[in-house]
Amino acid sequence: MIKQLPISVDKSTKGEMRTQFAALCYRIVNGKVQIMVITSRRSKRWIIPKGWPMDGKTPAQAAAQEAWEEAGVEGKVGQTPLGLYSYKKMKDDLGDLPCLAVVYPLRVKKHTKTYPEAGQRKRKWVSRKRAAKMVAEPELARIIRDFAPVL
Repeated sequence: MIKQLPISVDKSTKGEMRTQFAALCYRIVNGKVQIMVITSRRSKRWIIPKGWPMDGKTPAQAAAQEAWEEAGVEGKVGQTPLGLYSYKKMKDDLGDLPCLAVVYPLRVKKHTKTYPEAGQRKRKWVSRKRAAKMVAEPELARIIRDFAPVL
């Protein structure tokens, strides 16, 4: 198994990379998989936690950090991506920025009421089928529908 090395963004800005790392946060309740979806800050549409690469963190670690900041969840993040999806991020200064998000599974062990973006987002646990219908990106919906963790 090849170990993922931490990313160093050096002098480039994170926005120029146009790659984000996302966490598909899940839990298993009574043998059924539930997915956590959150609202975006600006448009309030349903999404999963994601963000820019972080200096000194692997992509999976960055996805887990975003899950904590945006959804208040912690757990075990998988090192193998589930897939990727494209979308346009709205940036005031840059217009629509085309992005590619790499999705990592994160099995939630703990969630809290107090976390960095608690007042800016809503979060909700839903079935895979419901989560796939709630998100706007077809590629993300497929990743969610096809997600089958070992129970």
